Amino acid sequence: MSKVIVVYHSGYGHTKHMAERVAKGAGAELIAIDAEGNLPDGAWDKLNAADAIIMGSPTYMGTVSWQFKKFADASSKVWFGQGWKDKIAAGFTNSASMNGDKLSTLHYIFTLAMQHSMLWVGTGLLPANHSGATRADINNVGSFAGAMAISPSDKGADAMSEGDLMTAELFGKRVAETAARWKKA
Repeated sequence: MSKVIVVYHSGYGHTKHMAERVAKGAGAELIAIDAEGNLPDGAWDKLNAADAIIMGSPTYMGTVSWQFKKFADASSKVWFGQGWKDKIAAGFTNSASMNGDKLSTLHYIFTLAMQHSMLWVGTGLLPANHSGATRADINNVGSFAGAMAISPSDKGADAMSEGDLMTAELFGKRVAETAARWKKA
């Protein structure tokens, strides 16, 4: 069994809801980045001991939240010793609109993972791109790089599409399965 950690920041609860579903699929432990951009006590040790780290942030102004960026910057201490080298990495995000520049956020998280010499895992899910597709379908947003969701800005986290949340759960499962295969190799 692989040890998977989901580390995320959530400003309004939408990313937390998504992180919970990613963690459910992965059988992972959740670590929340707080409103000041800090991790709870012992979190760095848990991240360092993990086989896979799934990172999540809402998309704000075309990239990660400043709280997630603070976490990323603080990870430079781990980077210096290549402490996360060859760990499995993946990322997820959400924003209020269909596009919302979510891919920029995933690219940021991907770049962070590459700087740490980690191994990236995408969704492995085909997009729901047929004429009968609805928001309830798996991977309706059509992302391959990581899980994406739409979180209406005028609604709470409970208004997120079940399709997006199921995509997050399947994504978490894929990352955990990949970590388990990599660990055996």
